[in-house]
Amino acid sequence: MKKYFIVSLISIAVTSLFFMSQNSTAQQTKATKTLVLPATPLPTLKLNDPLPGNLFVELAKSINPSVVNISTSALARRGPKDPMQEMLERFYGIPPQDDNSWNNKPRRVGLGTGFIIRDDGLILTNAHVIRNADIIEVQLSESSEKQYKADVIGSDQRTDIALIKIKPDVKLTAVNLGSSKDLEVGEWVAAFGNPYGHGHSMTKGIISSKGRAIQEINKIPLLQTDASINPGNSGGPLVNARGQVIGVNSAIDARAQGIGFAIPIDEVKAILPQLEQKGGLQKGYVGLALDDVDNQTAAYLKMDDDNRGSVIVNVQPNGPADKAGLQVYDIVISVDDKKVKNTQDLIDIISDKATGSKIKVKFLRNNKGEAVEKVATLTIIERPDEKKLLQDIFKKQNR
Repeated sequence: MKKYFIVSLISIAVTSLFFMSQNSTAQQTKATKTLVLPATPLPTLKLNDPLPGNLFVELAKSINPSVVNISTSALARRGPKDPMQEMLERFYGIPPQDDNSWNNKPRRVGLGTGFIIRDDGLILTNAHVIRNADIIEVQLSESSEKQYKADVIGSDQRTDIALIKIKPDVKLTAVNLGSSKDLEVGEWVAAFGNPYGHGHSMTKGIISSKGRAIQEINKIPLLQTDASINPGNSGGPLVNARGQVIGVNSAIDARAQGIGFAIPIDEVKAILPQLEQKGGLQKGYVGLALDDVDNQTAAYLKMDDDNRGSVIVNVQPNGPADKAGLQVYDIVISVDDKKVKNTQDLIDIISDKATGSKIKVKFLRNNKGEAVEKVATLTIIERPDEKKLLQDIFKKQNR
């Protein structure tokens, strides 16, 4: 298994897979109706001009004012009460322990980077930077002692993008979002961030490759760069020689040096309106809980190692899959004639489908010891309320 390191410092990640789509909606605050980027972007260099000798000096001056340091904290949770202490309180009149001193103290859980995309305080960062955070604080510059409390506007774990917002009392400088579509391998880039909490810094390198598909860390094919990216750089901007943000620093290959990854900015810009207006991305849902096919089953069914499909472990009552006749232990092997590699691949395929669209699902079902191939047509719906899902599961389990 290849190892990749999501580059936020001291981050605590808790992931869960339940039903067809992940719950990507973070705590929301009142969002504006449209995402409006700066009307007067920062000036850029002409593409065909020779690179100036002080290029990276000018990039640092232009970009650093828009780069922020993000620190996150979590409040200590009250665990189960000690039975002995409870007995002393109830029967012997011993006063309860005053644990408020520790229970309300925030505990630092993460450190990362973000950058200002609108001068009203809207900041772009990685979703994993703010994951599990009760308190998010933003420092505008390393020389500033002031920490601004930030609210989560929207977040999506699978694309690893989040929007947070502060209420500034100073004039902010927003970055100029460029385009990643026409990037070429070999182009100069600079990575900005807050590595290991050392404050604003930048590194330089080139675009090493485009379209790196690494499903373990992102559903979006990534940009690869040899510009040094270190823990704490997560959520910082990757900038081209014209001072335009063309990617969001996200991860490194833990086995090597000079292999960093960034989320292409065109993919990010496409989801920003949904994140701001809805707090998350609308995802397709069919009402299935899934798991990967194990080695023994794959060998028995003579499955391709690269396309094993995904086994159904639970079916939501009255959901699209239930209505189409899918059952527990069916193995989904393709959707609309596209082979399913594994569970995460199937989740991504379904999540990207529009609500109301119909899909053709091909699956294997056990029939007297033999795997029989079957086909069902499902209608994609919007993910129901989480509480309703849990109620339906409880009812089914207690029939």
